[in-house]
Amino acid sequence: MRERVLITGASGFVGYHLIEEALSQNLEVFVALRKSSKTDHFTHLNVQLTYPKFNDIDALTEEIRANKYDYIIHAAGATKAKSQAQYNHINATYTVNLAKAAVAGGVKKFVFMSSLAAGGPRTTLNGIISENDEPHPVTQYGRSKLLAEQELKKIPDLNYTILRPTAVYGPRERDIFIVIKQIVKGIEPYIGKEEQKLSFIYVKDLAGATIKALYGGNRSTYNIADGNFYSRYEMANIIKDVLQLNTFKFHLPVTFVKLVASISEKVGSLTSKTPALNIDKLNELLGVNWACSIEAAKQELGFYPVYNLDKGLQESIKWYKEHKWLK
Repeated sequence: MRERVLITGASGFVGYHLIEEALSQNLEVFVALRKSSKTDHFTHLNVQLTYPKFNDIDALTEEIRANKYDYIIHAAGATKAKSQAQYNHINATYTVNLAKAAVAGGVKKFVFMSSLAAGGPRTTLNGIISENDEPHPVTQYGRSKLLAEQELKKIPDLNYTILRPTAVYGPRERDIFIVIKQIVKGIEPYIGKEEQKLSFIYVKDLAGATIKALYGGNRSTYNIADGNFYSRYEMANIIKDVLQLNTFKFHLPVTFVKLVASISEKVGSLTSKTPALNIDKLNELLGVNWACSIEAAKQELGFYPVYNLDKGLQESIKWYKEHKWLK
């Protein structure tokens, strides 16, 4: 009998690749969805759908026992919210509820998809981020992920692994895809002129690391990246090289972008939508040093990334073209 895994957040960009990797490893996959979730992109996959109530520990426990999950990968969460309280409720409270139900339901391992944002960036170009660094998240999102991590560690008898991926890109991703679309238009904007050290992880490598975490790294936290460090211009340079394009490169003053972000926030407060550019997001974009060590993941999970940024972007752009996201 195949072992069973419940994957939350499975309708999202990362979730789709988690499903594919879990199926490739011969796991029986249950997909946690909201009633409003789109499912057309994975209906061809051999998965079973379920609709957990994340605000009800008893109901979650009942479902876990009924479906006899061996593992849970919790990748669901909010990347946009109106307030710190809303972030905390979705990203921390729901995570804790599911983890407590996992213990009650006898789940072997609970893998939590956190974020490098929970640790926060370094403020100088010196050094790289370690899992042992004192966390200092610079966004509400990062603080909610850190809160979830801290609360998970307090749950008795929970066998967990916490993953902290850096910026994730790949087929189906939409935020970094915006950069690609700008370059196709011949535009290459930057915020300020301060030098940065960045890190990235291709989604297929992240999915591989996540499945490895089901079987190792008990009660531990791991940074997940491709192991390389990049300047702020390298992503655009690779995209231009792949697409054989030239761009108009320019730098927007930080004060101007902050003003635009502030106005966007005020306009957004009048609607139900959180603007893509806000002060919180700006704090993340202006982080000086997002380079992180993955030595612990290598040693304890056996995680060795296959893709660097060049290889990953080439494959991503090919997918975007084949699926008509790019003309």
